Amino acid sequence: MSRKKRNRNRPLWHPVHWPSWLAVFVLYLLSLLPMSTKQKFGAWLGRLLERKMRSRRKVADKNLIVCMPELSEASKNQLIQDNFVACTRGFLESLHAWWRDVSVYCENAHIEGLEHLREAQARGNGVLLIGGHYSIFDFALPLIACHLSKPGYMYRPNGNPVIDWMIERGRRRHFGIQPFTKRELRPMVSFLKKGGEVWFACDQDLGDKTEIFSPFFNMDAPCVTSPSYIAKVSRASVIFVSHLRLPDGRYQVRFSPIQERFGEDAEADTAAWNQYIENTVREYPDQYLWLHKRFKTRPEGYEPVY
Repeated sequence: MSRKKRNRNRPLWHPVHWPSWLAVFVLYLLSLLPMSTKQKFGAWLGRLLERKMRSRRKVADKNLIVCMPELSEASKNQLIQDNFVACTRGFLESLHAWWRDVSVYCENAHIEGLEHLREAQARGNGVLLIGGHYSIFDFALPLIACHLSKPGYMYRPNGNPVIDWMIERGRRRHFGIQPFTKRELRPMVSFLKKGGEVWFACDQDLGDKTEIFSPFFNMDAPCVTSPSYIAKVSRASVIFVSHLRLPDGRYQVRFSPIQERFGEDAEADTAAWNQYIENTVREYPDQYLWLHKRFKTRPEGYEPVY
């Protein structure tokens, strides 16, 4: 058994986890800062990380070269710095969501397309909300869940059990939200059939689990077809959703019209949700997770991006 696996199997109070608990305590203290201070600190820290995290900066640089080749070198560099700032602010906003009250942000958020969500809920077969990895991260969960009657979400557990406990405890504080791992598709389908609403951000490269390649900024992006499978067997209504930080400091949640034929053709489905995410990213290009290796898995015979 590997050392990492042994550590995962040890109880959370085991001394091997004490450094992780110290990190959790520091993050808790950061969560106590006012949101305005988090935003200012996030801007400073993001600019610092852009200089220090060279490997992630290279990932963002490669992503933008292939996705937005029209950018000048100066514009690309500025966008990378803005992206580090947006993602760092998003991490601090996530801390706020894990430990602090977010009701005022839910009340003041700018909501678009709520009528589409209400129509989907009225159909009674559950709602599958397909989203992407925008920079506000976990802060988006309560902003979306406050409009749902029976919310749930799909997640991938963190390899560190203490950090995983911190994240999942923080997420589940809000509105009785129900978690599902990637191995719990059957319970998720059952949840949807009973009128549940599940948020699923499926825009990440999952390596050997890639089932299909679909266009994203004119690149062949590796995708999974599980959203199509879930929609087909659950008969849930499918809506695309985005969640962004607006220039005035408020937050925006946008629900698309119901995707009526979703689940019938996996290629058409992946093309549709990739196009929705691309359109959103073009509107706010600094707020996508460009630091992720979205194109690490390539079709056979294609040159690597990274």
